[in-house]
This record gives sequence, structure tokens and C-alpha cells, in this order.
Amino acid sequence: MKIESPAFTMDDVKAFMSTYRDRERHLLADRLQRISDRLAEIGPQVSSRQSDEAEWNAHEVLAHLAVVSKFYGVLVHRIASGKLTDMNLLEAVNLRDAAGKQMSELDPAELLRMTLADHQRTINALRTVDPASLQNSARVDDGTTMTAEEVARLPLITHMEMHVEQLEKLLASR
Repeated sequence: MKIESPAFTMDDVKAFMSTYRDRERHLLADRLQRISDRLAEIGPQVSSRQSDEAEWNAHEVLAHLAVVSKFYGVLVHRIASGKLTDMNLLEAVNLRDAAGKQMSELDPAELLRMTLADHQRTINALRTVDPASLQNSARVDDGTTMTAEEVARLPLITHMEMHVEQLEKLLASR
């Protein structure tokens, strides 16, 4: 096997990294598209139901998904565009959860429509944004920063995948 790395320049390494970032943003968009497609399939099965129980029901999970989709989708956009460089994440999450309580009062069909629309905006952003802008970061507390890519990957997409699995189980157990 020919060893090629001795001929690499730092510009080559940067170009490789740019290619990897481009691939990663498309993979993230694909994951979010799969979440959206799955929600479009199972979301119509969710019935309207208010509850004070400790465990969320399907309607409440769908409301949470709607809030998470909007909240973290906006964060990805604002961090990537350089408009958000500093925030109190814990405070923002507390506000997000209060919004979730209000969202749970909406009809499941409306929650699904909102969630899918927010997904589409974020998918489009991930597919069209300059890959380097996803490396922009925001300070989320005194010692932690998160890049736009990390926000997309972890609290948005991975979080959504987990709750879609939860929703599937709740709907299957009815």
C-alpha cells in the first residue's frame, strides 16, 4: 500500500475536514428526516388526552417533541449564523418545559403539523448551511460551550430519536 500522508499539506488536512463536516451535516439532516417520516406515520394515532400522571402519555410526548423541534432547531440556526454566542442553557430549558405544558393543550394533529414543519426548516438549514458555520459555538454555562453541530446532533436529533421510540412504545401498548 502506498503511503500518501507525507505529501499532505495542512491545506489538504483542512480540505479533508471540510469534506467530513459536509458529510456529517447531511447525515444529521438524513437522521432528522427519518424522525420526521416516522412521526408522520405514527403521529396521527395520538389521541388528545390531558393528564396529571407522573409519566407522560402519547399526547404529552408529542407536545414535548413539538417544543424540542422548535427550541433546538432555532438554537442550531442562531448559533450557526453567529447570532447566539452566549446563553443560560438551564434557564432556557426551564422556559422550554413551561412551553411544553402549554403545547400539551393543543390538538395532536396541530402538534404534529408544527413539529413536521419545524423539522423541514431545520433539515433545509442543515442541507444548505456552510459546513464550517456548524462549528460556531455558544457558551451555555460558565465552563461549557456547544457548537451548532453538537446542538443539532445531541439535544435535537438524538433527543428526538429517544422520544420517538418512547412514543412508539406508548402507542403500541394501547
